[in-house]
Amino acid sequence: MTPPSPPAPVPASTGTVTTSVPSRLDRLPWSRWHWMIVIGLGTVWILDGLEVTTVGNIASRLSEDGSGLSISSAQVTGVAAALYVAGACAGALFFGWLTDRYGRKKLFMVTLVVYLGATAMTALSFDAWWFFTFRFLTGFGIGGEYAAINSAIDELIPAKFRGRVDLIINGSYWLGAVGGALLSIVMLNTDIFPKDVGWRLTFALGVVLGLVVLLVRRHVPESPRWQFIHGRGDDADALVTSVERDIEREKGRPLPRAEGEITIEQRKSIGFGLIARTVFRSYPKRAVLGLSLFIGQAFLYNAITFGFGAILTTFYDVPSGGTGYYFAVIAAGNFIGPLLLGKLFDTVGRKVMISSTYVLSGLLLFGTAWLFGQGSLNAATLTACWCVVLFFASAGASSAYLTVSEIFPMETRAMAIAFFYALGTAAGGISGPLVFADLTSSGVVGDTVLAFQIGAGLMCAAGLVAAFLAVNAEGRSLEDIATPLSASSSGTSGTSREAA
Repeated sequence: MTPPSPPAPVPASTGTVTTSVPSRLDRLPWSRWHWMIVIGLGTVWILDGLEVTTVGNIASRLSEDGSGLSISSAQVTGVAAALYVAGACAGALFFGWLTDRYGRKKLFMVTLVVYLGATAMTALSFDAWWFFTFRFLTGFGIGGEYAAINSAIDELIPAKFRGRVDLIINGSYWLGAVGGALLSIVMLNTDIFPKDVGWRLTFALGVVLGLVVLLVRRHVPESPRWQFIHGRGDDADALVTSVERDIEREKGRPLPRAEGEITIEQRKSIGFGLIARTVFRSYPKRAVLGLSLFIGQAFLYNAITFGFGAILTTFYDVPSGGTGYYFAVIAAGNFIGPLLLGKLFDTVGRKVMISSTYVLSGLLLFGTAWLFGQGSLNAATLTACWCVVLFFASAGASSAYLTVSEIFPMETRAMAIAFFYALGTAAGGISGPLVFADLTSSGVVGDTVLAFQIGAGLMCAAGLVAAFLAVNAEGRSLEDIATPLSASSSGTSGTSREAA
C-alpha cells in the first residue's frame, strides 16, 4: 500500500482548537495502514533482541584466546551488559525529552541511526575499552527508541487494539532473540569462521537489518495527536483524512461517524518542570505502579538475558558454541507469551492480567530456583522451566511499557516512558547483570539460587502493586485515561487525576 501523503507541513501556531482527531483514530478498523505502522516501528525490538542475545551467547567466545579481544566472560555479561543498560537509560531520558518536544517521527529516525552507527563500531572492537564504549552508545540509541516508538505506537493504534498490539510489538524482541541465538551457533562455529571474525560478522548483520528497518520507517507518519497539541492541527487533520480515505477504499465501505471532540490550548513546547509535576503530583499512585513494574522486569530480564549462557557453561558444561540452541527455546517461549495472552489485556482487562502475569512468573521462578538448588535439573530441564516462567513474565514485562505509555497525559508520554524505563532499569537492569554475573561466576549453586530468588521476589512484589494500583485502561481513549495538559476546561470528558 502506498502510504498517505498529506500536504506539506505548515508552520506551527498556537491557539484554542476543538478537534475530533483522537476519536477518529480510535474508531478506525484494522487496516494495511496499521500494519505499516507495526512493521515500521515494531521491528526495532527484533534488532534489540538480536543485539542483546548475541552478546550473551558470544560472551564465552570473546573471552577465549584468539578472539581478538582481551576480555573475560564476566566482563561481557557484567560490565559490558551494565554499560549497555546504562546507555539505554541515558538515551531514553535524552531522546524522550526531545521526542515530546520535537515529535515522534524525527526522533525515531535519529535514534535508529545512532544504534546502527554504534553497532557497526562494536564490530570493529580491538580492545576492551572500545567494546565497552560502543556497547554504551548502542544502548544509548536503543533507549531512545523505547521512548519514541512506544509513544508513537500507542497514539496511532485504535484503542480497542492498543493492548495486544503494544504487547506483541514489545514481545517481538524475542523473535530477534531467537535469531541471535541461532545466529551465534553459526557464527561461533570455527569450522566456518575464525574465532576473531564470526562474532564481528554477527554485529555487522545487525547493521544490515537495521538499514532495512530504516527504509521502511521513512513512511511512518508523525503522530496526529502530537501535531494538534503542538500547533499543527491542520497537518493532523489532513493526515487523518488521508488515512480515512485509504481505509474506506480498502474496506469498500464508509467509516462510522467519530464520536467525541476535545478542546486544546495549543503549545509549541512543554516544560520539563510541568511534566515532572504532573507525573508525580497529579499521578503519584501511577508513578509507583510504573516504577514497580519496570524494576521487577528489568532485573529479571537483563540478568537472565545476559547471563543464561554463562549458567549453562558453568554448571552444565555446555560448550560456548551450543548455548544458542537453549536460548532459542526460551526466546520462543517469551514471544509466544505476549502473542497468546495479548488479547486478554484488552478483554479480561489490564489490572487482572498485569498482576497475574507478574505474580505467576515470580512463583514459577521460585519453584525453578528450588529445583536448581536440589540438583534436580539438567541443561534441558532448566531451559524448559525458564521457558514456562518467561511465557508469563514476557507478557507482564511488555505490559510495563504499555502501562506507562497510556496512563499519563499525552504531553508527558515519551518522557514518562523514558523516566520509568531509565529509573526502573537503572535500579534493576544495571544491578541485575552485575549481581547475576557475580553470583553465577562463583560456580556455587547456592549463589545462583539466590540470584533466581531475587528476580522472583521482585516480580511478585510488582504484581502485588499492580493488583492494587493498575488502571483499567482497556478499550479507552488515551485522552479519557489521562486528560491532556493542554485540554481546555470545557469540551473534554477526560479525567485528570488518580480516580481514573
